[in-house]
Amino acid sequence: MDWEKEWEQQHATKEKVEKQDAVSSGQEFSNLDFIFDIPLEVSVELGRTRMLIKDLLQLGQGSVIELEKLAGETLEILVNQKLVARGEAVVVNEKFGVRLTDIISPADRVKQLGT
Repeated sequence: MDWEKEWEQQHATKEKVEKQDAVSSGQEFSNLDFIFDIPLEVSVELGRTRMLIKDLLQLGQGSVIELEKLAGETLEILVNQKLVARGEAVVVNEKFGVRLTDIISPADRVKQLGT
């Protein structure tokens, strides 16, 4: 099964569970519809490094910037600059993607809100 089909199945299952939870708790699912259109910034961090200005100015086409992460380490998935998951790089139809390998627990995500 390719990555896109797997994502669609997971998304459909998640929606079904959310609707069932809303019905079982006596809430109308449509009451949450207003938040579904709020845009969020989603980014994937490959790694970081620090550079002196003089080194930055010497960069040119073909330059290599060494990152602090090792090859094969997980990537970090950030939503509005807050860590929500980790994953591994994949290629799907000649485009990069990220397969999620670890989701940050809701409790840990709430703790991040204070930072």
